[in-house]
Amino acid sequence: MSSLAAEPRTDAGPTHAQRDGEQEFVKALTLMDATMLVAGSMIGSGIFIVSADIARTLQSPAYLLLAWVLTGVITLLGALAYGELAAMYPKAGGQYVFLREAMGPLMGFLYGWTLFVVIQTGTIAAVAVAFGRFLGVLFPAVSPDRYGWFPQADVCVAWLGCRDAATQSLQLGLTPQRLVGLLSVWLLTAVNLRGVREGKAVQTTLTVVKTGALALLILLGLTIGRNATAVAANFGPGQFAPEVSFTTPFVIVFGSALVGSLFSSDAWNNVTFAAAEVQNPRRNLPLALVLGTGLVTLLYVTANVSYLNVLPFAGTPEAPGVLERGIMHATQDRVGTAVAEVIFGGGAVTIMAVAILISTFGCNNGLILAGARVYWSMARDGLFFRKAGTLNANGVPAFALMAQAVWTTLLCLTGTYGQLLDYVIFAALVFYALTTIGLFVLRRTRPDAERPYRAIGYPVLPALYIALSTAVAVILLVAEKTRTQAISGLVLVLIGVPVYLAWRARDAAPAAS
Repeated sequence: MSSLAAEPRTDAGPTHAQRDGEQEFVKALTLMDATMLVAGSMIGSGIFIVSADIARTLQSPAYLLLAWVLTGVITLLGALAYGELAAMYPKAGGQYVFLREAMGPLMGFLYGWTLFVVIQTGTIAAVAVAFGRFLGVLFPAVSPDRYGWFPQADVCVAWLGCRDAATQSLQLGLTPQRLVGLLSVWLLTAVNLRGVREGKAVQTTLTVVKTGALALLILLGLTIGRNATAVAANFGPGQFAPEVSFTTPFVIVFGSALVGSLFSSDAWNNVTFAAAEVQNPRRNLPLALVLGTGLVTLLYVTANVSYLNVLPFAGTPEAPGVLERGIMHATQDRVGTAVAEVIFGGGAVTIMAVAILISTFGCNNGLILAGARVYWSMARDGLFFRKAGTLNANGVPAFALMAQAVWTTLLCLTGTYGQLLDYVIFAALVFYALTTIGLFVLRRTRPDAERPYRAIGYPVLPALYIALSTAVAVILLVAEKTRTQAISGLVLVLIGVPVYLAWRARDAAPAAS
């Protein structure tokens, strides 16, 4: 089996010993596959949409680009730090394992709990419904209207953001878009149940296609789609970077604006979840993390430069044309579609819908493949359903994949995944910071442990990553726009403490009887 299950542990923490006759993980992921898992899990629909909201918040082309550059720097710093941990522990579970080894089983469980309850499954649900929404562009019958024959209800839940009957936070039911999303989740789950080779084939192929499509859109935007009027409006004197006092209120507004770009760049750590299936993981995992995040950062920053070369930054919300609406007021925030419309004309909506369908489908394949490995590792530690800690005949955690799909289905039917994702931005950043703190802890507590790769710029760059991610988390906690979500996300994490204690008690009960 993989090193996680085959080798006895000599360090602290649970032991994952291989039992006789157990199926093994299949080491099928090459460096190329691992890099495509990083990039493909990051690129969904966000890069085509969230720039509009960032633009409205920051009111400046320079600060729009700075937001994406800073997001890329934060992500790359995290990847550099995680590389050392991944090379130390090339085991299924990735970040869960890092936290468990550095800070104990409770901290590892809190991460795994939050991942299963909403971070991974909520993201899968949101991306799946986005897939259904863009399929609706091609086939209008795939609508957001709920089926009358399926049970439905509107429920106001204050902590989910509902304040009155007109803004129901729980819209229970099934819509054509949700149905298409669910079918895509179960199809990809079925593909991954057949084995990691099948899963990686889908992932690598779709990631190559969508990165190529995004690169083509960028290139066309910088060449034949370049609009002299937009360039003058965006990069002219006094237009690109108006004077702003870097006061505390501005810093808070800027930090809260990073929510969209950070989530568009998230899931880069997913490759560590599948570390047991990566060939030569002590070399390839750190490389894949840096290459994948570097590639996506380059694409995201240049995509926004391309947007600014095609569309005016500012515009009028009610204007009929894409140039008059600009980036800030692109229809339904679809900046990528607006850019494509300038370049391709009337067929742009169809072209971009197809591109985003490919992008979201590939993104979800990576999330589905990787997430189940965390629940497998938790189950081996007695912190998840025991059956999730077994592999099927194809060498994949079948029960964990099915459990993930079932919970994702429930989130889709409740319609809460969007709100829940907003609530865990804060928690996700805290876990990223804690995991990197774990790098410092392990340097002190296990100085003689094998470290095939050492974090570049240690201790300065990892400390800078901790400082930046913590600073953004604190801003989200104090900013009026995000305060409620951040507190709710923290509460969601803390609910995991009694769940952990209950699970430990349940696991110990047979031994006590």
